Amino acid sequence: MMNIKKESTGHYKEIQRVLWVVLFLNWGVALAKIFFGLVSHSASMTADGFHSFSDGASNIVGLVGIAFASRPKDADHPYGHKKFETFFSLGIAFMLGLVCFELIQEGFRRVQHPGVPDVSIFSFIVMFGTIIVNIAVMKYEHRRGLALQSDILVSDAKHTRADILTSISVIVSLIAVKFGFPIVDAITTLVIALFIAHAAYEIIKDGCRTLCDEVVIKDIGKIEHIVLSVKGVRACHKIRTRGRHDDVNLDMRVHLDADLSLERSHHISHEIEGAIKAGFPEVSDVIIHVEPTARRRSHKVAGL
Repeated sequence: MMNIKKESTGHYKEIQRVLWVVLFLNWGVALAKIFFGLVSHSASMTADGFHSFSDGASNIVGLVGIAFASRPKDADHPYGHKKFETFFSLGIAFMLGLVCFELIQEGFRRVQHPGVPDVSIFSFIVMFGTIIVNIAVMKYEHRRGLALQSDILVSDAKHTRADILTSISVIVSLIAVKFGFPIVDAITTLVIALFIAHAAYEIIKDGCRTLCDEVVIKDIGKIEHIVLSVKGVRACHKIRTRGRHDDVNLDMRVHLDADLSLERSHHISHEIEGAIKAGFPEVSDVIIHVEPTARRRSHKVAGL
């Protein structure tokens, strides 16, 4: 038990370390965009900067979520606290929604009262530099998120991916302004809002899959094959899975011979659980309901 607790603590500490690294990078990028956006009067660059700033804010939400999720099991939470990580990932989506709303307002305001941004070579240098940083951050966070099976890191990586797309849109906007089309700056701000809205939708969709107990393991046939390979099992059915991808709860009904002893049935149940966890390491809990199956007997009919 002590080793499991240490592994769990180390797991969450690694996620926290990744979030702190990404937080400082996001806010460095955000400050650069906001500063040059305000100086050059570019609405799209400033909007992109606040989007990057929300990336950092979402990292803080993630750190709070991990603090809750890393708590050990207790009497009130016998299944642990891991779903707090998924729940707090929805907080990231909520923050994205607020940013999206603000950008839509700013975009329409700029359409009605357009201004001419002051575009210089420094504007392009800032945007290309921040894109390079964001690509590195996204790849790093997504790779670590998959390795650590962390909803927070994967969701935040999607957030950063949206930031890259919006930054590319800003560059297109700056080019259009240079060619005498300042209205593109306002339109790009609205496009950025759509990118952010889509990122929020993806995060909500993934979070709801876990919180609403959607099936986690789709390959039921593989589970059946593993269970039926255990000696003594006659059949299995009503296989259900739920939970997070790194913390799956599985239950099923298994048919055993009716004349087996209670001790033997209990032993077979343990064999089934071990086989399933070996085949699916993400499964943390297996509940097996044993049902009796009458043993088939052969009868010889004597000829007259």
